[in-house]
Parts: sequence; C-alpha cells; structure tokens
Amino acid sequence: MLIQISSGKGPDECELAVGKFTQVLMAEMKDAKIVQEVRGKYAGCFKSVVLAVDKNAAHLEGTVKWIATSPFRPKHKRKNWFIDISIFDEQAKKDYPEDLVRFETFRCGGKGGQNVNKVETGVRVVHVPTGLTVVSTEARTQYLNKKIALIKLGEIINKQNKEVEALAKQVMWIQHELLERGNPVRVYEGQTFKRIEECVK
Repeated sequence: MLIQISSGKGPDECELAVGKFTQVLMAEMKDAKIVQEVRGKYAGCFKSVVLAVDKNAAHLEGTVKWIATSPFRPKHKRKNWFIDISIFDEQAKKDYPEDLVRFETFRCGGKGGQNVNKVETGVRVVHVPTGLTVVSTEARTQYLNKKIALIKLGEIINKQNKEVEALAKQVMWIQHELLERGNPVRVYEGQTFKRIEECVK
C-alpha cells in the first residue's frame, strides 16, 4: 500500500508539515519506506512524500491540520496549515516464473528443414494469471522457440508494467493537486508537532 503525503499547492509551512508528518508515520509504522519524495525549498520541507507500507492505512486518508506559528514568517497571522494524505494500492506487477506459464506445442510450416510438419517445433506460451498468449515458430527447435516465446512474453509484460506505473503516477499527481481543507483526520500543534484532539478548531 502507498501513502502519499502532499502539501498540494500550499506554502513552505505546508511543505514543512509534510516532512514532520512523514517522521511521525515512519515512527508509527516501522515497516514504512520512502519510495518517492519531492523536496521543498527549506531543509525538512517536502512538496510530497510517498511511503510504502505493509499495513492497511485507509484510516489515514484525508486532511491533516497543523496549528503553529510560521517558522519562516513569524509575523504571519495564519496559524492553520493543511496537508493531504491519499492512499493507493500498490500495483501488483505481472511476472512470469515458469510455474505461472503453460507451454503448448504444435507442428508448423515454413522454414525448418526436415523438421517442418513432422515434429512439434512451434511453441505457444500462455501466462496463466493474465491469459496473455505468445507464439514462436521462427526457430528450428522447440527448445529455442520456448526461449523466444518467453522473451516475447517478458517484453509484453514489462511494457504493461511500465504503462500501469505511468498511470498510477498520473493519478497520484492529480490527487496531489486536490487538497481539501477542513474535517482533518488528525490535528497537530506547535513546532514539536504534538498530536491533539481532532475536534480542536
């Protein structure tokens, strides 16, 4: 599962809140790992951070509120800063170990010398989890056609994985821009980022 912590289009204070909340989550979830980050202008500030976690984190989705005087603009009247927490299922990549692949052989025409139409040199490989099917008939032996078919299958799956990753990144970027303020799932206060009751205004 992926947790995206985002400042949206918020100012430096929101980017600092992203950094502080990231530290809080990594202390709470020992398995959390940073898989992507976009740094802000100042040390400890981030426009967004993406964490990978093993646990279900659906309860964190929403807005986090930080009540604090700006460390960058001490005379600024605003004291309420908001960041967005979005949860995404990590896309499971398709793989192709041989226990997930079914081979079918058949006789084939074309180039192949004395083996043409006599032995089953053509190979059809089926990726069982997805139903993807690839055929190879270009080699003269069944062994080589198996190798070629697996290579072709690998190329298709790798291409699909890249497309899935690109789509997931697009969705996450759109979510990054959609920061809603109000009704926070958590509220923190002060430079120590101490958690307080959610009902505090």
